[in-house]
Amino acid sequence: MFKRILRIFIIVLILALLVVVVGGIVGFNFLRDNGIKQYFASMKPPAATVSTTIAKPSAWTPGVEAIGTVKAVRGVDLTVETTGIVKDILFHANQKVADNAVLLQLDDAVERADLDAQKAQAALDQTSLARAIELTRRGVGSDSTLDTARAAASASASQVTKLQAVLDQKQLTAPFGGTVGIPKIDVGQYLAPGTAVVTLQDLDTMRVDFTVPEQQLALLKIGQTIRLGFGGEDRPFAGAIRGIDPKIDSSSRLVNIRAEVANPDGKLTPGQFVQVRVELPEEQNVLTLPQTALTTSLYGDYIFVVQPAKPAETAPAAKPEEKPAAPAADKSADAKPADTKPADAMKPAADAAKPAADAAKPTDKAADGAKPAAEGDKPALVLSQVFVKPGRRNQGMVEIVEGLKAGDEVVTAGQNRLFNGMSVVVDNTIDPTKSANKQADQQ
Repeated sequence: MFKRILRIFIIVLILALLVVVVGGIVGFNFLRDNGIKQYFASMKPPAATVSTTIAKPSAWTPGVEAIGTVKAVRGVDLTVETTGIVKDILFHANQKVADNAVLLQLDDAVERADLDAQKAQAALDQTSLARAIELTRRGVGSDSTLDTARAAASASASQVTKLQAVLDQKQLTAPFGGTVGIPKIDVGQYLAPGTAVVTLQDLDTMRVDFTVPEQQLALLKIGQTIRLGFGGEDRPFAGAIRGIDPKIDSSSRLVNIRAEVANPDGKLTPGQFVQVRVELPEEQNVLTLPQTALTTSLYGDYIFVVQPAKPAETAPAAKPEEKPAAPAADKSADAKPADTKPADAMKPAADAAKPAADAAKPTDKAADGAKPAAEGDKPALVLSQVFVKPGRRNQGMVEIVEGLKAGDEVVTAGQNRLFNGMSVVVDNTIDPTKSANKQADQQ
């Protein structure tokens, strides 16, 4: 019986120890996790470095942007009108030719022989006509003979003109001055009517054809200035609108526009892709921001505005300066009279010296606390996420229609991992609107 009770007691004791150990482990883990949560919850994240700009009204030049194609004002692919074998090519690639310059000569030996024979016949007919006129004047010849001679002479002259025109078709001439391209034929090649020989383009003035939506048709008029370029924000070429199609395409709802641009340096080439911008009248007092300041999300477009932190957020920083004065007061209030025992006769002097030393410590701590106070003169900055309504865009800037006030300090760079209410530090040594190379040169 005793052994049974002892065994039960041992089992209960072991279970109790297990419960204590397991409970201790669970409690330790709980307290540790709770302490970690409180630590990270009270830990303030470091301030992020951002670049900002001040929103202010400025002049804005609106415009209508489109995609266009460059063409020469005068440009044509030259072809031959008659058959023949190429005898001579009188031009080379990219040569500038004058108006009516001969570019190609076909074999014209047969046509020249026919023309010479017809000229001889025309001369004979002209002589017969003069003889008939003289005989008629003398009263010897009849009127019918004179009419026949006159008709023969006229027919011979017309035949000469015809053969001269056929002979001229054996030559290909430039209809206007310009630049020729690469020859598409070779010497000795047989050509049929309509065979393309070479392209001729007048590159001094270029034509730009583009389309705009019907909603923007009312903004355009003849003579408006346009600027165009090959890509990006740089548009070095300027021109003017010369034609607006009076009809809107019913299938695409687009309007065809034509402009002319001077091309003295020959940098524009027919068939080239260009970005066109039609300049509209300038507007004043428009709030704009760099496009890098605007962030687009599923919930809308927003920006980050830098604002001073509220006093409630900065008040806890002043508490450590008030703590050092309390221990001195407590020590002076709790000072006890010295014991009267002979062995402790030296203690009152030592105890009397301690309050003086303790009284000096708060002044040192107060001096140390003056540094944070000086640093705290500069107000802390926090972010405020503001949803805005963007408008037109031009040259890296975007118009803000709603949600922005003049004088707001807006983040333009460093938006990665920012959130509402986050502390930030402003560093405007880097301007995101300029390239890195330009900023390096300025530094």
